[in-house]
Amino acid sequence: TGLVLHYLTSSEPSPFLFGRFDMPSLFHPGEIMIGGIFPVFNKEVSSTSTFAREPPGVKCAGFDLRAFRWTQVMIFAIEEINKDPALLPNISLGYRILNSCASPTNALRAALTLASRPEETEFNSSCPPTISAVIAASGSSQSLAVAGTVGPFQVPIVSYFSTCACLSDRAKYPTFFRTIPSDYFQAKALAALVKHFGWQWIGAIQSDNDYGRNGILSFTEEVKKLGVCIAFVGTILRTYSMDKILDVVEMIRRSTVKVILAFVPEGDFYPLMKEVVKQNITGIQWIASEAWITAARPSTPEIYQAFGGALGFVMQKMTMPKLRPFLTNISPYTDPSAAFVKDFWEIMVGCRPVLPEEHRMGKICTGNETLMNSQHAFFDVTQLRVTYNVYKAVYAIAHALHQLIFCKPAGQKPVRPCLNITCLSFQVTDHLQRVNFRNEFGDDVFFDENGDPPASYDIINWQLRNGQVQHVTLGHFASAANGDFRLNIQEEKIVWRTGKRVPTSVCSNVCPVGTRKAQIKGKPTCCFDCIPCADGTIANSTGAADCTPCPQEYWSNERKDECIPKTTEFLRYHEPMGIALTVVSLLGASLSLVTMMVFIHYRETPVIKASNSELSCFLLFSLFLCFLCPLTFMGKPTVWTCMLRHTAFGVTFALCISCVLGKTIVVVTAFKATIPGNKVAGKFGPAQQRIIVCSCTMIQILICVLWLKFKPPFPDMVFRYSNKKIVLECNTGSEAAFYAVLGYIGILAIICLVLAFLARKLPDNFNEAKFITFSMLIFCAVWITFIPAYISSPGKFTVAVEIFAILSSAFGLLSSIFAPKCYIILVKPEKNTKKHNISMLNVMNFASLKLSGSFRARKAITKHMQARMPMYPRTHQKPTSEPVTHSMMMVALW
Repeated sequence: TGLVLHYLTSSEPSPFLFGRFDMPSLFHPGEIMIGGIFPVFNKEVSSTSTFAREPPGVKCAGFDLRAFRWTQVMIFAIEEINKDPALLPNISLGYRILNSCASPTNALRAALTLASRPEETEFNSSCPPTISAVIAASGSSQSLAVAGTVGPFQVPIVSYFSTCACLSDRAKYPTFFRTIPSDYFQAKALAALVKHFGWQWIGAIQSDNDYGRNGILSFTEEVKKLGVCIAFVGTILRTYSMDKILDVVEMIRRSTVKVILAFVPEGDFYPLMKEVVKQNITGIQWIASEAWITAARPSTPEIYQAFGGALGFVMQKMTMPKLRPFLTNISPYTDPSAAFVKDFWEIMVGCRPVLPEEHRMGKICTGNETLMNSQHAFFDVTQLRVTYNVYKAVYAIAHALHQLIFCKPAGQKPVRPCLNITCLSFQVTDHLQRVNFRNEFGDDVFFDENGDPPASYDIINWQLRNGQVQHVTLGHFASAANGDFRLNIQEEKIVWRTGKRVPTSVCSNVCPVGTRKAQIKGKPTCCFDCIPCADGTIANSTGAADCTPCPQEYWSNERKDECIPKTTEFLRYHEPMGIALTVVSLLGASLSLVTMMVFIHYRETPVIKASNSELSCFLLFSLFLCFLCPLTFMGKPTVWTCMLRHTAFGVTFALCISCVLGKTIVVVTAFKATIPGNKVAGKFGPAQQRIIVCSCTMIQILICVLWLKFKPPFPDMVFRYSNKKIVLECNTGSEAAFYAVLGYIGILAIICLVLAFLARKLPDNFNEAKFITFSMLIFCAVWITFIPAYISSPGKFTVAVEIFAILSSAFGLLSSIFAPKCYIILVKPEKNTKKHNISMLNVMNFASLKLSGSFRARKAITKHMQARMPMYPRTHQKPTSEPVTHSMMMVALW
């Protein structure tokens, strides 16, 4: 490290060389150099330093054919560019490719080696051809090390397989670019896949490096928005001991999850895969990151036993026909000093090449071996993904260099350099950011502001065909122009490890309709109980988090999955209570009419004459209307019926009580008229009686008119009585007006009661004042008890109470005042004579004469009274001699 810093920062023309890392490389000189770091060997062999001597060089094991192909496609692309007259004409590109051993520390060594002066460069060069750009690395942790070391010196790094979203941070890594989408997009793709199949309870396996940790972190953030829970997160690494790997296997075995995401590079995941197969853990649907879903090593029938049907996302594949001849021409005899080629040849051919100055044990090649007819997967160029990313990275750097050197994009003429090519590295980054071209395969190559390419993935499904594991493309995931993402998947073609049906993975079964989720304390949000919705709320979809309240006019059904209209309640004609009240109402009205007909038919009889037939008929007519009033209280309330029922009730009862009041006043004045010197009785004739009835009724009518004008009654829906039904009733509009109507009727009734009570001791044969007193007592008792019953009765019973009060008071008046007379007329006609009714007849006739104002009558009465009973009117003392009775006096007058 000290070597590089000294070289890059010192102004001395000849810095002192402390030493070099001993790293094998693929090298080809050029006017402009491009570096490459690839995990040709995928595992670093650890060694112990004794500090007694210089540490030995790094040793790596596990030759990776896929990574070696990446190195070859870089060389292939550079050779294509050097032959292209339109791209960097007359300028040769060179390369230096090193091995990272899939290790961040070795990747750092490789980066420092690339950043230092090449061994072939002379020290007296003012600006030697150092690396202008680096294509690295295969893992996010390695890229973080490389970008953090080389980036500050403005050397651009283009990665082909590092997906950590953390590398998009332009503040930390301003020179980092990549041709593979960021894990930010892959996390969204994986979350969309989980959402599509409804998986809510999944496990996760991460690699113990930046790639795995940041990938699972991004994925967790995305799925939490969808309500998905992570049951566990297992951590593995290729250098872990078997005990740690077995701990993760046991975690998988004990878990109830049926879907597991493995966000792990293939090299780290393969040991765990073998152990899962060994312990026969099946029935799990695996979701793969792009790092292992298309890897060749695990794609075997043996691994398929546990991982068959795996789903994952990879970059779009590409076919590169020209690459196959290049790969089949690889030979250790072409350049015996080329690194890695001998290892590749030994794997492909199965023998060691015969090279000068080499003495290796094992089978020796004859020199006639060839790769031209090999069917190895290494030479399959029809489904290239990461390889194609390397190819695009080389061309992106070439186009940036072309724009920098020729000051115009490739393809424009004339082509003439505008910049000295000896010192380029500090300017390549800006031009790489502005690269935008379409390659020969029709792909647009460009980078966004974070150095990321456009997000686009294929959905891969592991399927076993003809004994071979195939990576079948069954869908696509891509970013849309508006920033959203589209997931297209051919679900019917997917081969599931669990069978033909889509596997389910939930901690708790989805709550059925009519229930809601109830979180279980201490467990993830995906683990819950299902609680039935409360009355009045519903859940009409499965898995509802909360129950939705029904609108005010609706109520939940028994299953709590639908809001149904509440039943409406009002006093109907056809229900038992309505029928009974209707019958009683019509019965009362009929009795009123029958009584009126009886009175009209027997109007010349003493009983009818004695009871003031005109007021009696008015009273019977008003009672008839009172009995009909309850009919307006039944049925569905409307605007008109609400206004009619209260006003009709108030006016008819005011008329009724006014008639009773008139009868009471007549009785009292008639009795008082028999007392000489009483002049008050002269003021109450038939005309005055009519005026009393009309004026008392008109006051009530005026109250009702004001009521209807300002705050009339209206139909209303009442919800307070019951949750399951709506009570339809008439709102009084104005409580004050309603109680004013009742109060006025009460005042009239109290006046009647007081007057009738004062006249209760009339002669025994005339008991009408007693009957009026009794009827008013009934009336007042009914309406006094009505008020608390009216207030406390719920729903339609409020109307029933009001109807009962109307009918009770009307029957009280009808029975108390008219039943005795009808009894005499119809049952005891022998009592309907002058003899039995002489007292009342005399009083009424006498009162009539006095009220008529006849001078002859008044004179005769006065003379007779003075002669027969001089002291009675004044002292009310019993006369010394037997007084002339009212009957005798009225008979004489008659």
